[in-house]
Amino acid sequence: MTELEQRLEDVRGRVERAARRVGRDPEAITLIAVTKVFPARVIAEAYALGLRDFGENYVQEFDEKLAELSGIPEARFHLIGHLQSNKARRAAQIFHSIQTVDNAKLARRLEEAGRELDVMIEVKLSEEASKSGAAPEELAGLIEAVRNCGNLRLAGLMTMPPWTKEAEPSRPYFRRLRQLAEQHGLAQLSMGMSHDFEVAIEEGATHIRVGTALFGPRKKA
Repeated sequence: MTELEQRLEDVRGRVERAARRVGRDPEAITLIAVTKVFPARVIAEAYALGLRDFGENYVQEFDEKLAELSGIPEARFHLIGHLQSNKARRAAQIFHSIQTVDNAKLARRLEEAGRELDVMIEVKLSEEASKSGAAPEELAGLIEAVRNCGNLRLAGLMTMPPWTKEAEPSRPYFRRLRQLAEQHGLAQLSMGMSHDFEVAIEEGATHIRVGTALFGPRKKA
């Protein structure tokens, strides 16, 4: 068994145990393997082990990997990093899902690309200046703007809580996102990373974004 196989088995076990604790079906939770910084061959290796959803943070970085990824036709690629509106057209061309829509201008730019896309609205629930996202009070207007875009399919909400080494401090942020989704009639929640995805699952996550737990620490450039 390779190191990646062992890590994947461990992550899947953690997902199953967390789901069972709260009476959820583990199969209803999408594991997004976060492959930013890692080369295309790592994506191909993960695909060979059964992973189908991959998360990338940067349009240009993923664009440079594309030529080497033609052999994995069932893969779905999610943009999970902040997206500037001037890169929206290219993002719409190369990703299947954009999880970080945070303003109406960006939604319009994605719409203008002319390709059907699944999107999520990123919500800022943290006070950290480094975090992006729409404020909760802006959600109603932004949801309407996205739904007025014929090429965009609004799936749900996404958030990133403040970074902590422990999982439990993330719970109030995950719970708040779930409440907002319920309030606005949205079914999907993208929340939780390597250190806190069990808590996210307990609070209703439908998509978890896992990098380090699968691929190990990223090497600094």
